[in-house]
Amino acid sequence: MTQPFPRFIGARIRVEWSIPHPPVETLSVNLEGAMRLLVVEDSARLRASLATGLGMAGFAVDVAATGPEGLVLAANNPLDVIVLDLGLPGMDGLEVLSRLRERGVETPVLILTARDEVEDFVRGFDAGAHDYVAKPFAMEELVARCQSLARRSYGSIGLSVPIGTAVFFPAGRRLERDGEDIPLKARDMRILEYLVARRGEAVTREEIEDHVYRTKDLPSSNAVDSAICLLRRKLDADGEPSLIQTIRGVGYKLQLHTSELEAEKG
Repeated sequence: MTQPFPRFIGARIRVEWSIPHPPVETLSVNLEGAMRLLVVEDSARLRASLATGLGMAGFAVDVAATGPEGLVLAANNPLDVIVLDLGLPGMDGLEVLSRLRERGVETPVLILTARDEVEDFVRGFDAGAHDYVAKPFAMEELVARCQSLARRSYGSIGLSVPIGTAVFFPAGRRLERDGEDIPLKARDMRILEYLVARRGEAVTREEIEDHVYRTKDLPSSNAVDSAICLLRRKLDADGEPSLIQTIRGVGYKLQLHTSELEAEKG
């Protein structure tokens, strides 16, 4: 049975749950293969509510309580969306956002704040925010906006990405060949998304593990290698070199066409 969302969240508004309220220490929800979202919010109770509500919607949620902590997590982890409060201790949300953009981090950001003034909206968008929600708000609205930003993030890769003889559709999280779907588990789809986003780059196993599993307790020590082998079987055409190359001592690199492999050899 699908659990209901908390009805409203925000300053001066009591969070209404039809299930027991999560304890404050419930700071993240881990879902293998889910889109990854970071919530930067100084209120412990609101952090817990957001982590639970967004987790129930299918996101894998990380949290931070201060501006500096949020900056470190956002700058050093692959994320699909950042929900960023403005009134943060240590460094306000706009400063966090500005520093992320200066570092070249282009993850979509949704500003979350109790302020409801046009000047704050403008400053947020000028700093590089993609969307803005003022407290109090309905959880359903926040979920819908985060899902839209996540789709936009994958959409920036392209509506479709040819990979050899297959075609990957980021927004729909779908892989097909000759009009037929190629089934992938959520974990393997997440790895493919990450390799496509960083196509042409060498990616370490540790980066893939962090992006997909988000935990040190992997199913097995060779989980990434096994997933890569499966992706190769799904992507590679008979008699053609593998599009996912093993980079000795580093990890893996995806090339979208065999011609790119030949060009590297040449």
